[in-house]
Amino acid sequence: MEKKTEEKVLCVNKKAQFNYYLSDFQEAGIELCGSEIKSIRKNRCSIDEAFVIFKSGEAYIMNMNIPTFQDKNVFSHEPRRTRKLLLHKKEIYSLMDNIKQKGFTVIPVRVLLRRGFCKIQIALGKGKKNYDKREAIKNRELKIKLDKISKLR
Repeated sequence: MEKKTEEKVLCVNKKAQFNYYLSDFQEAGIELCGSEIKSIRKNRCSIDEAFVIFKSGEAYIMNMNIPTFQDKNVFSHEPRRTRKLLLHKKEIYSLMDNIKQKGFTVIPVRVLLRRGFCKIQIALGKGKKNYDKREAIKNRELKIKLDKISKLR
């Protein structure tokens, strides 16, 4: 009998797909405090401006916005604090090697809840040039036109 893994996507970084070529997706845990997880469960987080840095063999996410929980108490948190990512050492070192050698950057793609735990999906990204972005816009508009034409028939 298979167990269903309950997965709820909380927020998605839509700009990441547009601004970067994404590859090597991985999941990591996030070190959170109590009021942060309460805010995340209410779908109140943003990773649009977030990025991942590495310090002394550990991964941290910067600029991830988790607003304070409505019930303001003594133990509320700072919304844009630096949070530690929970990854294995091998994963951290492989990401660090890709960043140093190949010119990639690590970008958070989406935040999700799986079996009660908050996870973040990160990916290696290589920046797109402006002409690549224009091509993506052109393809998207063409697809919209084709969908409209197919609905009329």
